[in-house]
Amino acid sequence: MCRLCDPKRPRLPCPTRRDFLKASAIGGVAAASGATIGGSARAQESAEGTIPAGIGEPGRQTLIRGGTIISVDESVGNFPAGDVLIEGGRIVEVAASIDAPDAAVIEAAGKIVMPGFIDTHHHQFETALRSQLAHGILINDGREVNATNYYETILQTFSMVYRSEDVYINELFAGIAQLDAGVTTVMDVSQIHHSPEHSDAAIEGLQDAGRRAVFGYFEGHGERSQYPQDARRIRERYFSSDDQLVTMVMGGEIYLPGYETSWKIGRELGLPIALHVVGTFGMADAFDQLAQGGEFGADNIFIHMTGMSDMAWQAAADAGAHVSLAVPIEMHMRHGTPPIQKAIDLGMSVSLSSDVECTMTADPFTQMRGLITLQRMFANEAALSGAEDYPALMQCPDAIRHATIDGARGLGLEAVTGSLTPGKAADIVLLDAEALNVAPLNNAPGAVVTLMERSNVDTVLVAGQVKKWRGQMVGFDIARLREELTSSRDYLFETAGVERDLFAI
Repeated sequence: MCRLCDPKRPRLPCPTRRDFLKASAIGGVAAASGATIGGSARAQESAEGTIPAGIGEPGRQTLIRGGTIISVDESVGNFPAGDVLIEGGRIVEVAASIDAPDAAVIEAAGKIVMPGFIDTHHHQFETALRSQLAHGILINDGREVNATNYYETILQTFSMVYRSEDVYINELFAGIAQLDAGVTTVMDVSQIHHSPEHSDAAIEGLQDAGRRAVFGYFEGHGERSQYPQDARRIRERYFSSDDQLVTMVMGGEIYLPGYETSWKIGRELGLPIALHVVGTFGMADAFDQLAQGGEFGADNIFIHMTGMSDMAWQAAADAGAHVSLAVPIEMHMRHGTPPIQKAIDLGMSVSLSSDVECTMTADPFTQMRGLITLQRMFANEAALSGAEDYPALMQCPDAIRHATIDGARGLGLEAVTGSLTPGKAADIVLLDAEALNVAPLNNAPGAVVTLMERSNVDTVLVAGQVKKWRGQMVGFDIARLREELTSSRDYLFETAGVERDLFAI
């Protein structure tokens, strides 16, 4: 059961149950509901019917056989053709050939097998506002064209009218959409905690999507907001165990008055502390003060890190803090130049993030290409200008590492996910290397980073459970969920008093 199950309409099945297609055949719901993310409901049903029995079940083994393996683990290595053995939800073995006669088999010939992608910063509650701010910048600069901007339009207008039900469907749909793109882990930055009910809805949306997630408890607004004190209730109710699919991070934005309390509560609860660090938002002085006060730690996740002083950068590196970059957004929305080389030169752990879908897509291929092309542009420009000591050019395996294991490290999940390592969770994607946009396969990391897109994501497993199979999302009534998201969109626009204009600048 989920929040969208309606006891007044018992013939309408739960849209997040794995067997919704079979159930809807009785009520005639899914068959009449039209297209889905991965195709029609009929195509979903057909794909789901071909999943080998036993995958993900306790005590059962699954063999992913004959794929090109990118393990993202030097001790494991890569294989032009190899196998991955899973038992229950964990990886047991990765090798060129594995004998497992009783295992359920996933044939992976023609596929690249690799760990699922990790997004370390995604405002999932904004899903209904996709592309609404396609031309927007971060803050108002006084020009008429930029009167519609992220801070005033999204945070100070749209977000203020969200109900808990809007939070839930936005969170759920975002999670499913990123599973479709091969993102098996996310840190959700939900700046929408206007009440405890809003917080509960965000967590339930993350849980019902069925992927690995880190719930980022950030600020809310209004008289019913309980941020940051409600972190204690949330931690006790939802995150009493760290050994679960959804875990928690504390938001500690330094542009908010009283942020010291958030940091104090986060550290009392043993939670990582995440925050946006953006020079164009006037944070450099406060960040310098924290650096000088020795407040940084390995538990910090610094998002963007644009426009900060060399002193603060060095303090962050010395403390072992993590940097999450959203390269396309940072370039597009005037956060400042993405500090890729700065973080690399300081030897810092760097991950990738999609940030806001109101402005840019949340797929990992866009993030990897943005990262590698910008880094190489600066390095190439230095070389062309005659500099003798220019940076090394980023390679495609580096971009994959930033999009996988480095994200796991930043979220404190490196022992759980981020690589095809025996003992880790089976968070795995199979990418189609025989598709029209890739074939013939000549370089596996190169194909992933420079050629592929979400349509190449063939199969997705989270903790050994199938979430996407042979190009089709399974276990969700996408058509109904899309209708729920559209209804939320309509409510948000009407209540916020914003006119919907499909051709707005």
